[in-house]
Amino acid sequence: MISIGSAQLWVRDQDEALEFWTTKVGFEVKVDVTMAEMGNFRWLTVGPPGDDGTNVVLMAIPGEPIMDGTTRAQVEDLMSKGFAGTIFLQTDDCQASYEGMKARGVEFTSEPEETPYGIDCGFTDPSGNSARLGQIKGQYAG
Repeated sequence: MISIGSAQLWVRDQDEALEFWTTKVGFEVKVDVTMAEMGNFRWLTVGPPGDDGTNVVLMAIPGEPIMDGTTRAQVEDLMSKGFAGTIFLQTDDCQASYEGMKARGVEFTSEPEETPYGIDCGFTDPSGNSARLGQIKGQYAG
């Protein structure tokens, strides 16, 4: 069987992203290791507390030789517009999760709203990545 282990978000600053996703969203650090043998590459993942399933990799945008300057600028431009990545989070109570995250400093781009698939709202992280928080119902629930 194949399963999803991690999903990736590009981030401008891993420490800033770590602070946001743990302190404001409420995730916990899953893995935070720096590999000297790979030029001090940092593998940083976060996820919901107690969930050993899918993690979110907070991946620093690489420079040369992995990514040339033009490509890096394109990724940063897409991030600033909210189109470099989207993460879809699920909750049992969208309104309560929204209120809790808002109280911790998450700035939402939309408030909880009834949709055909449940209740949904959105926010962005400090790097500009789009995130949706949903209380999904019926046939739409995963």
